[in-house]
Amino acid sequence: MARRPAHPETVNIVIVGQMGRLAYEALLFALSLRRNTKDSRFKLFVAEPRPGPKWTTDPGIRPEPLREMLQSQGAKILPFDSKHFGSDYPYGNKIEALFALPKGEPFLFFDTDTLVTGDLGDVPFDFSKPSASLRVEGTWPQLELYGPGYSEIWKSLYDRFGLDFESSLDLTQPDEYWRRYLYFNAGYFYYSCPHVFGQRFLDMALSIWKDTPPELACQQLTPWLDQIALPLVIHSLGGGRDALPSGYLDGEVTVHYRNMPLLYARESDAVVDLLEEISAPNQVKRLLKDYEPFKRMIYQNRGQKVRALFDRDHLPSREQPIRQKIKKNGFWMV
Repeated sequence: MARRPAHPETVNIVIVGQMGRLAYEALLFALSLRRNTKDSRFKLFVAEPRPGPKWTTDPGIRPEPLREMLQSQGAKILPFDSKHFGSDYPYGNKIEALFALPKGEPFLFFDTDTLVTGDLGDVPFDFSKPSASLRVEGTWPQLELYGPGYSEIWKSLYDRFGLDFESSLDLTQPDEYWRRYLYFNAGYFYYSCPHVFGQRFLDMALSIWKDTPPELACQQLTPWLDQIALPLVIHSLGGGRDALPSGYLDGEVTVHYRNMPLLYARESDAVVDLLEEISAPNQVKRLLKDYEPFKRMIYQNRGQKVRALFDRDHLPSREQPIRQKIKKNGFWMV
């Protein structure tokens, strides 16, 4: 019987917080983490991009009471410099923030639009084998009628970085079906060292961004660049789609809700109850009401009106019809 990997002494959780939506989502994340994960090995960092030439406005977390509330939940604000992306590609924050974390300590990155619904200490991580979220749809590449197919596009990227393409394939899936190819949502990912992972992620993303392979000539890189590079990073470091047992992240322990209308439309009663519990205290309510989608969805009960539109046992298999129905009824907010 295989032994479970030894528990590291510290696991550094990192989310990116900055002015606007991400700051308010970061507070919900921190509240849910403190509510449900009791394992003291997990330390929360809220990475904050510093102002600089890559930003058109100051991206810092504000107002000040929001910063203070994050810190009161055990979060450490972690400033970092945006040397490559900034306003041109804000998703690059999740790459550049990794270099501000302690070197050589396991890390776990989450998008801020995530709730921790269970104890992360129960998740059987093997940080030597990275992985990422499989709660994903076939968003990239989008094939052109006379353009290259999935295999040609993805193989060009594996070849670019000297990686074995064939070993990345899920051979249980049909040829030229998107699920055959290694593809993740970047809503979470992890590894044993943020600097090793971050450097690989940065090098691959910049190579694709600045010297795009001809097979990608018809493909959009924005906003998909991080999700194009991520499977290449994970494959190159010995990870993959099966590195973490299913049912924990994007399951019983975390939920990547994406935005409030989608949370109310499709998540379980337990997730909605958690959201409304952690957002109820007056000192939290005073802060979260400043963000209009939270004000209307949580505190003015529009979320429950969205919820009444859907049968959670018979949801559409794709996200787009859910979004369309919410928009048709006038409840879409981000």
